[in-house]
Amino acid sequence: MKTRLYWSGVLGLLSATAHAQNADEVMVQSGRMLQRQLDAPASVSVIDGEAIRNAGPQVNLSEALSQVPGVVALNRNNYAQDVQISIRGFGARAPFGLRGIRLITDGIPATIPDGQGQASTVSLTSAERIEVLTGPLAQLYGNSAGGVIQSTTREAGAQPQADAQVTLGSYGLRRTDWQASGRTGRVGIVADYSTFHTDGYRAGSGAERKQFNSVLTADLQEGTRLKVVANAFDMPYAMDPLGLTAAQLAADPQQAGTNALANRTRKIVSQNQLGAVLEHRFSDDLRLQARAYTGTRDNLQYQASSATAGTWVGLAREFKGLGLQLNGKTRTDAGNKIDWVLGVDADQSGEQRQGGATAAGEKTGAITRNEYNEASNRDLFAQLNWHLSNLAGSPWTLTAGVRRSSVDLKSRDDIPVTALDPNGSGSVNFTTTSPVLGATWHASEQLNVYANWGRGFETPTLAEAAYAVTGTGNTRSVVGQFNPNLLASQSQHKEVGIKWTPTRDMRLDAAVFHIQTEREIVTSLSDAGKTAYTNAAQTLRQGVELSWRAKLAEQWRAQLSATWLEATYDSAFTTTAKTGSNYTNKTVAAGKAMPGIPEQQLFASVQWAAQGFGAKAPLGLQASLDWVARSRIWASDANDLTASAAGYGLLNAKLRQRYQVGPGRVEVYAGIDNLFNRRYVGSLIVNQASAQFFEPGLPRNSMVGVKASLPL
Repeated sequence: MKTRLYWSGVLGLLSATAHAQNADEVMVQSGRMLQRQLDAPASVSVIDGEAIRNAGPQVNLSEALSQVPGVVALNRNNYAQDVQISIRGFGARAPFGLRGIRLITDGIPATIPDGQGQASTVSLTSAERIEVLTGPLAQLYGNSAGGVIQSTTREAGAQPQADAQVTLGSYGLRRTDWQASGRTGRVGIVADYSTFHTDGYRAGSGAERKQFNSVLTADLQEGTRLKVVANAFDMPYAMDPLGLTAAQLAADPQQAGTNALANRTRKIVSQNQLGAVLEHRFSDDLRLQARAYTGTRDNLQYQASSATAGTWVGLAREFKGLGLQLNGKTRTDAGNKIDWVLGVDADQSGEQRQGGATAAGEKTGAITRNEYNEASNRDLFAQLNWHLSNLAGSPWTLTAGVRRSSVDLKSRDDIPVTALDPNGSGSVNFTTTSPVLGATWHASEQLNVYANWGRGFETPTLAEAAYAVTGTGNTRSVVGQFNPNLLASQSQHKEVGIKWTPTRDMRLDAAVFHIQTEREIVTSLSDAGKTAYTNAAQTLRQGVELSWRAKLAEQWRAQLSATWLEATYDSAFTTTAKTGSNYTNKTVAAGKAMPGIPEQQLFASVQWAAQGFGAKAPLGLQASLDWVARSRIWASDANDLTASAAGYGLLNAKLRQRYQVGPGRVEVYAGIDNLFNRRYVGSLIVNQASAQFFEPGLPRNSMVGVKASLPL
């Protein structure tokens, strides 16, 4: 029945027809190649700079990503844990940060080799665009490539410019941004410094951030360009209000979770990164790209265990990497063009993990955990697009790719071995090959139909491999000990889609996908803030994605994206729950929905501009109404109704007025989110041991701001 549903969707897409006038010229990363978005044999969404700025105060990736089909971007309103992002269901179980998807900023990986990433380090105030790649071609990015999110910082224009921006909002939100850009000769630079502060909606949820992002571009000679990226992220504090139980949520959604205030649960983060990307064009048919980067990240987190005591975890990370790829073009004897790429990626991350006890939110006693964790990868990849101009009377493009990946996870226990604290050292290697095959039928200049297949894998993260279960029966416990028995899950991806531009002002994208995963990593036992994982289930993800946007008239445009996703466990497995001092084995039956993933999601937007919409942000008044809706989301593998969040729909309204003041521009803007003051759950902590699943969404909230831009 499930497979029949997939193929029914395929036939529905293939029955589409087109009568069109113009084609899409937007260029995107189609796998590891730059290609016209309309021709890319994959689901690729682009969010431009204007859309990023109009989406909100430019604090969280979730603001802009909510308009991308297949992406679930949930704002926890908890800056100690970052936003929760999943793509086609991958990454939904992450208790903090990102996992299961790849994040890349200005060509530099922001995801370490084990699949962990941090969305908070993306500088949205200086971003020019965000691309989201889903489907089989994402497997060419290696481990945990359920999807790929790439952000790009804007480059300096010919005219030097200074920008200043201040945003104020509900619950003590203060956002400032100071930006300067300029070019001299062949060198251009953009430097951006932003700050963020919030008192928080919930008790104990205040946060503060400071961020610097700079991109320097230099045309060293004809055909050779260097890009240097430097950024720094400082979060001196982000209070963690923890999740709420169902009873706490019903009584008062603004309260902090159990023992959060007594233990002053919070996180402190500092990250610095420097990277460089060099591009050299040997000829029109051969181009080289090389990248190198290095950085550090210090992370200190205070957690709650009881009313009088807690724990702390500190991570001191160093990361670095190199990448090289060669892009070329050639022609066959029959005159058909072949685009190809060959490349290598080598990345490494090492962190000293320490931990101990706290009293009233401060460290106390000796260090009880001290180990060095390391993740590294060495990957080779290749891709080619073979353009067949005279096959079956219509142009076709055949796509093939492969990635050979080797990922190492290691842990060195630096605590002396005792009878009560055995050696926790260990290592494991994951080696696999990820092939991709696809074909695109260029039915007309305005309609492309594509189908592709790919195989991917997802290793456990260092955080998931950091704990193991010891003992049996009611003597079981979760201990801080490297678990080498976790295997990488393997996935088979199938996708069929259409891309249609019936007019120059309208675009329709639709895709049907079917993903089967073996050895899915699931929760084995969660106890006292520590979670051990195991491989226990087969899963099925299948669904339909739709994206439509159109300019309805000179002053009106609209956008719609919809996702239907059925994500289920395809086989039964057993997990363990702890109640008090007793342990109970629970069987999760086949057919249960995977937690953290809504089955339906909708984004709809109507926008109006007094001066119409052009290539440059128009002067005058502009207004928009956005509707965001999601269906019920489960919080546990067992799909208990008491561990689920009801579906909801939110209406957000924004106004923006742009003025020309002499040579400069001034923008004044205001926005109201959750206009109807809907009470809802913003995100869920999946399989939380104490049933503190719920993170409330914000009630009606507003912001106002002003931005000034002045040519220099």
